[in-house]
Amino acid sequence: MIVTNSDKNLEIIFWVLKIGVFGIFLGHGIYAIQVQQSWVPFLEIIGFSNEISLKIMPYIGYLDILVAISVLIKPLRFILIWAVFWAFLTALMRPIAGGSILDFIERSGNWATPLALLLLLKWKK
Repeated sequence: MIVTNSDKNLEIIFWVLKIGVFGIFLGHGIYAIQVQQSWVPFLEIIGFSNEISLKIMPYIGYLDILVAISVLIKPLRFILIWAVFWAFLTALMRPIAGGSILDFIERSGNWATPLALLLLLKWKK
C-alpha cells in the first residue's frame, strides 16, 4: 500500500510500469521476428492462412518493438491504448484457439501493465 502520493513515489511507479511494458513488448516482438510456429494458430483463427501468418509475424514483431521503445522513451496515450488492446486480444486468442482459459489468465499482466501505466499517466496530469 502506498502511504503517500509524493511525486517521487509516482515517478518510481511510472518507471517500473514503463520498464514492464517495455519488457513485455520487446520480448514478444523478438519472438515474433523469430517467427514462432506455435503462434500461427492464433493468426489462423482470425482468418490468416499459415503462409500469410508466417510472413506477417515479423512485421507484428517490429511493431511490438516499436511500441516497447516508444513507451520507454515517451508513453503516449494512443500507443498505450493500442498496447492494452493488442495484449488483451493476443491473450484472449489462446482460449479461443483451443487453449485453456488459464492461458488467458496467466497473461493478464501483459495488458494490465500498459493499462496501469495509462491510468497513472492520466493521474499524473
